Amino acid sequence: MGKKGKKEKKMKGAEKTAAKMEKKVSKRSKREEEDLEALIAEFQSLDAKKTQVLETACPPPSPRLNASLCAHPEKDELILFGGEFFNGKKTFLYNELFFYNIKKDIWVKAEIPNPPPRRCAQQAVVVPQGGGQMWIFGGEFASPDGEQFYHYKDLWVLHLGTRTWEQIKAPGAPSGRSGHRMVLSKRQLLVFGGFHESARDYIYYNDIHAFNLDTFTWSRLQPTGTGPCPRSACQMTPTPDGNSVIIYGGYSKSRAKKDVDKGTIHSDMFLLRREGKEEQEKWTWMRVNPSGVKPPPRSGFSLAVGPGGRALLFGGVCDEEDEESLEGDFFNDLYFYDINKNRWFPAQLKGNKSEKKKRRRGKKGEQTNETEGEKEEPQGPTEIIKEIVAEDGTVMTIKEVIPAAQAEEDSEEEEEEEDGEEEEAAAMAPLVEPCPRSNAMATVKHSKLYLYGGMFEVGDRQFTLSDLYSLDLHKMDQWDVLVEMDPKTQEWLEESESEDDEEEAAKGGDDEEDDEEEDESEEESEEDADHPPVKPGEALADYQTRTEKYWLGLARANMGPDAKEKKVQKVGHAMAKVFFEDQE
Repeated sequence: MGKKGKKEKKMKGAEKTAAKMEKKVSKRSKREEEDLEALIAEFQSLDAKKTQVLETACPPPSPRLNASLCAHPEKDELILFGGEFFNGKKTFLYNELFFYNIKKDIWVKAEIPNPPPRRCAQQAVVVPQGGGQMWIFGGEFASPDGEQFYHYKDLWVLHLGTRTWEQIKAPGAPSGRSGHRMVLSKRQLLVFGGFHESARDYIYYNDIHAFNLDTFTWSRLQPTGTGPCPRSACQMTPTPDGNSVIIYGGYSKSRAKKDVDKGTIHSDMFLLRREGKEEQEKWTWMRVNPSGVKPPPRSGFSLAVGPGGRALLFGGVCDEEDEESLEGDFFNDLYFYDINKNRWFPAQLKGNKSEKKKRRRGKKGEQTNETEGEKEEPQGPTEIIKEIVAEDGTVMTIKEVIPAAQAEEDSEEEEEEEDGEEEEAAAMAPLVEPCPRSNAMATVKHSKLYLYGGMFEVGDRQFTLSDLYSLDLHKMDQWDVLVEMDPKTQEWLEESESEDDEEEAAKGGDDEEDDEEEDESEEESEEDADHPPVKPGEALADYQTRTEKYWLGLARANMGPDAKEKKVQKVGHAMAKVFFEDQE
């Protein structure tokens, strides 16, 4: 046989091998999908035991991200559905439904028969018809180890007036996906983009579908012009007139070479415009180049629609990729996009000016009414955001309350201080704001922005949040904290945990936390004894210098080998400081 024949035979052999491998992978993928479907069915069988609506007052929801947060179209309520939580070993998916009464500051958990299966990264839209409805499409379910994914293509509606779930089965729905976007445009739900991931491959979408709320039918739109490339997690905002939608940013990844994927953060903007009557409507893509100060590139940002035709963008993360590691810079800034002016601009908080004026008027009142003993009521405590580093290297960004007594004592000692200096000091006081995060949930109700949950990373650890903030978009004075972050909810399990614990965690057992809290104080005292002790009269700087090697080693051990040296040093020094202050 000649060289040509040998080469052809070799090629055919390679093709056969590839075909066999493809068949094996396909079978494995199908088997994994069937396993996930069985797990979903198991959870649904538990939900099927609920035969009547049960609403109970409850604490704020547990930490989560990629949930749906909507404003009730008729009541002063927020609605929270679904989401996910990862504790280092296990992925938890939810189909819980919560209502937050804004005026009463009360959370209520609603258990309604036949809910959608557990999921995250779905999309939800509220409409006012029929006493209020919340429509949900798509999303994903993940195996407990977070390695396998099942993408939904189902459509559900929650009838808010009757507290009932209903699955809408209509042909022509988009393929299963998560990370897509859905908005209300007149009497249609528009679904754009998203992605689907399996054990062997992934695909990102840039198709757009419409669901008619009158006829309950799906249709795939075929716009003319050049639209966005495939992506997920973009910003999709309807224009005030309801005839167009804006698409901004997003994320996608592609295969750079074998077994190597490259992520791309998009920062382009497009307009999808509707023209003509309903029966003969046509859609057109147009590229948009907005003016103003644009947000730096990022993914995982939160989005909402504010008053006056303004889209809101909060937070997100910009990942820094190299061959050895992936680290992200998280944001907590807020940007507005004025749809009418086609202009970006960053939000600027003004601070609580009325409080400053009250303090100045109060000072003068005290001086003129000293004989009557009348005094201005003391100002409330000041809340600031502070990084707390635990001894195991865990960095928590939490609120710290500064007692107002400190400011009161200073003012009493210096009664003759000029009002101008006092006002300047008040202006320099730190403002409360949410810590940097990505994948938080945001919505607007009565011109107030509400921001809930999300996540941030430190080294190889992920921290999921459960705090709730609000910001008056007219006053733009300060963030108000409605639910504080609870550091006790920040549990991170190492890979060395036993398989038995794994099985229990997968079933959603929460009893472990109670057992851990009982031994917490004993464990802390034992750990303290292992750290280098503080010498009598030793200053913090001297202690950090003397024990630097120990604390950097401990920080490196907890943050992992991939953490950057600069961050390890920062965490190590902070750990030493925390321990030093605890010993005083």
